Amino acid sequence: MSQAEKNRITGRCLCGAVQFEIDGRLGPAIYCHCAQCRRASGSAFAANASVRARYLHFRSGRDRICEYESTPGKFRAFCSRCGSPLYSRLASDPETFRIRLGTLDGDPGRRPLSHFWVSSKATWHEITDELPQFEGDVPPGADSEGS
Repeated sequence: MSQAEKNRITGRCLCGAVQFEIDGRLGPAIYCHCAQCRRASGSAFAANASVRARYLHFRSGRDRICEYESTPGKFRAFCSRCGSPLYSRLASDPETFRIRLGTLDGDPGRRPLSHFWVSSKATWHEITDELPQFEGDVPPGADSEGS
Protein backbone atom coordinates (compact mmCIF):
# COMPACT_ATOMS: atom_id res chain seq x y z
CA MET A 1 0.00 0.00 0.00
CA SER A 2 1.41 3.37 -1.02
CA GLN A 3 1.78 6.30 1.40
CA ALA A 4 -0.99 8.13 -0.51
CA GLU A 5 -3.35 5.20 0.04
CA LYS A 6 -2.47 5.13 3.75
CA ASN A 7 -3.33 8.84 4.04
CA ARG A 8 -6.60 8.53 2.10
CA ILE A 9 -9.73 9.15 4.16
CA THR A 10 -13.20 8.53 2.77
CA GLY A 11 -16.49 10.02 3.84
CA ARG A 12 -20.12 10.33 2.89
CA CYS A 13 -23.48 11.70 3.86
CA LEU A 14 -26.14 9.61 5.61
CA CYS A 15 -27.85 8.44 2.41
CA GLY A 16 -24.57 7.90 0.52
CA ALA A 17 -25.45 10.24 -2.34
CA VAL A 18 -22.45 12.46 -1.55
CA GLN A 19 -19.17 10.58 -1.29
CA PHE A 20 -15.73 12.10 -1.01
CA GLU A 21 -12.14 11.30 -0.25
CA ILE A 22 -9.34 13.25 1.33
CA ASP A 23 -5.86 12.37 0.09
CA GLY A 24 -3.90 14.56 2.48
CA ARG A 25 -3.56 15.13 6.17
CA LEU A 26 -6.36 16.82 8.08
CA GLY A 27 -5.66 19.94 10.07
CA PRO A 28 -6.38 20.19 13.80
CA ALA A 29 -9.66 18.70 14.98
CA ILE A 30 -11.77 20.79 17.35
CA TYR A 31 -15.13 20.84 19.06
CA CYS A 32 -17.12 23.98 18.28
CA HIS A 33 -19.90 24.96 20.71
CA CYS A 34 -21.13 28.10 18.92
CA ALA A 35 -24.89 28.43 18.50
CA GLN A 36 -24.67 28.03 14.71
CA CYS A 37 -22.70 24.79 14.90
CA ARG A 38 -25.11 23.47 17.53
CA ARG A 39 -28.08 24.24 15.32
CA ALA A 40 -26.42 22.95 12.15
CA SER A 41 -25.42 19.67 13.83
CA GLY A 42 -28.50 19.25 16.02
CA SER A 43 -26.19 18.43 18.92
CA ALA A 44 -24.25 20.06 21.75
CA PHE A 45 -21.29 20.82 19.48
CA ALA A 46 -19.77 20.08 16.08
CA ALA A 47 -16.57 18.08 15.62
CA ASN A 48 -14.60 19.59 12.73
CA ALA A 49 -11.18 19.49 11.11
CA SER A 50 -9.77 21.64 8.36
CA VAL A 51 -8.64 20.25 5.03
CA ARG A 52 -7.04 21.99 2.07
CA ALA A 53 -9.22 22.15 -1.04
CA ARG A 54 -6.56 20.39 -3.11
CA TYR A 55 -6.90 17.27 -0.90
CA LEU A 56 -10.72 17.08 -0.98
CA HIS A 57 -12.24 15.19 -3.93
CA PHE A 58 -15.93 14.43 -4.43
CA ARG A 59 -16.41 10.95 -5.91
CA SER A 60 -20.16 11.31 -6.32
CA GLY A 61 -23.07 13.55 -5.47
CA ARG A 62 -21.45 16.94 -5.92
CA ASP A 63 -24.72 18.03 -7.54
CA ARG A 64 -26.52 17.03 -4.30
CA ILE A 65 -24.53 19.48 -2.17
CA CYS A 66 -26.40 22.61 -1.15
CA GLU A 67 -24.70 25.52 0.56
CA TYR A 68 -26.35 27.90 2.98
CA GLU A 69 -24.74 31.27 3.73
CA SER A 70 -25.25 31.27 7.51
CA THR A 71 -23.43 34.58 7.98
CA PRO A 72 -21.98 36.86 5.31
CA GLY A 73 -19.15 34.96 3.66
CA LYS A 74 -19.60 31.70 5.64
CA PHE A 75 -21.16 28.77 3.84
CA ARG A 76 -22.42 25.55 5.44
CA ALA A 77 -22.86 22.62 3.09
CA PHE A 78 -25.23 19.71 3.41
CA CYS A 79 -26.68 16.91 1.31
CA SER A 80 -29.93 18.02 -0.34
CA ARG A 81 -31.33 14.51 -0.10
CA CYS A 82 -30.69 13.50 3.55
CA GLY A 83 -29.63 16.79 5.13
CA SER A 84 -26.28 15.57 6.49
CA PRO A 85 -23.93 18.46 7.27
CA LEU A 86 -20.73 17.98 5.25
CA TYR A 87 -18.45 20.99 5.59
CA SER A 88 -18.26 24.71 6.04
CA ARG A 89 -16.10 27.19 4.19
CA LEU A 90 -15.30 30.88 4.16
CA ALA A 91 -15.46 32.91 0.96
CA SER A 92 -12.34 34.72 2.18
CA ASP A 93 -10.40 31.42 2.37
CA PRO A 94 -11.39 29.31 -0.65
CA GLU A 95 -8.49 26.91 -0.11
CA THR A 96 -9.81 25.57 3.22
CA PHE A 97 -12.84 23.45 4.09
CA ARG A 98 -13.90 22.46 7.61
CA ILE A 99 -15.04 18.85 7.33
CA ARG A 100 -17.61 17.45 9.75
CA LEU A 101 -15.78 14.53 11.34
CA GLY A 102 -19.00 12.54 11.71
CA THR A 103 -19.12 12.10 7.93
CA LEU A 104 -15.82 10.18 7.83
CA ASP A 105 -15.81 6.41 7.34
CA GLY A 106 -12.73 5.63 9.39
CA ASP A 107 -10.19 7.04 11.76
CA PRO A 108 -9.18 10.54 10.64
CA GLY A 109 -5.81 10.18 12.35
CA ARG A 110 -6.52 13.23 14.49
CA ARG A 111 -8.02 13.72 17.92
CA PRO A 112 -9.75 16.94 18.95
CA LEU A 113 -7.34 19.40 20.54
CA SER A 114 -9.75 21.81 22.22
CA HIS A 115 -13.23 23.26 22.67
CA PHE A 116 -14.12 26.62 21.09
CA TRP A 117 -16.98 29.03 21.72
CA VAL A 118 -17.66 27.55 25.15
CA SER A 119 -19.18 30.94 26.04
CA SER A 120 -22.22 29.89 24.00
CA LYS A 121 -22.26 26.15 24.73
CA ALA A 122 -25.54 24.38 25.36
CA THR A 123 -26.61 24.92 28.97
CA TRP A 124 -27.61 21.28 29.25
CA HIS A 125 -24.15 20.00 28.19
CA GLU A 126 -21.24 19.62 30.59
CA ILE A 127 -17.71 19.41 29.18
CA THR A 128 -16.04 16.65 31.17
CA ASP A 129 -12.70 16.16 29.39
CA GLU A 130 -9.43 17.92 30.08
CA LEU A 131 -9.04 19.58 26.68
CA PRO A 132 -8.34 23.33 26.64
CA GLN A 133 -11.45 25.51 26.46
CA PHE A 134 -11.69 28.85 24.69
CA GLU A 135 -14.49 31.35 25.21
CA GLY A 136 -14.46 32.43 21.57
CA ASP A 137 -13.03 31.68 18.17
CA VAL A 138 -10.03 29.68 17.06
CA PRO A 139 -6.85 31.67 17.82
CA PRO A 140 -5.02 32.92 14.69
CA GLY A 141 -2.75 30.25 13.22
CA ALA A 142 -4.33 27.40 15.16
CA ASP A 143 -6.28 26.24 12.12
CA SER A 144 -3.35 25.86 9.71
CA GLU A 145 -1.34 23.01 11.21
CA GLY A 146 -1.02 20.12 8.80
CA SER A 147 -3.83 21.12 6.50
